[in-house]
Amino acid sequence: MSFVQIVEFRTSDLGAIQRADEEWRQATEGKRTVRREVLAADRNEPGHYFALVFFDSHESAMENSALPETQAAAEKWLAASDGAPLFHDLDVLEDRQ
Repeated sequence: MSFVQIVEFRTSDLGAIQRADEEWRQATEGKRTVRREVLAADRNEPGHYFALVFFDSHESAMENSALPETQAAAEKWLAASDGAPLFHDLDVLEDRQ
């Protein structure tokens, strides 16, 4: 069953988050299990963002989380965030185009 993690966060320095994500992408080339990423901004609340991260399964998400590069990127995200992020872990029941 595919799996989506939504990371809800606030930041006044989106550029730092994006740089950390790009560094992570380069460092995990060929190792990461992320299939797709979407970064979205809340139109009604400036500084409020959502990262939607798609995986083949919950197990592949956990494999990705265990990468040392993921842990290092998470520390950079936390440093650039205004408070702790909220994680929403979702099993995909239907996916229609």
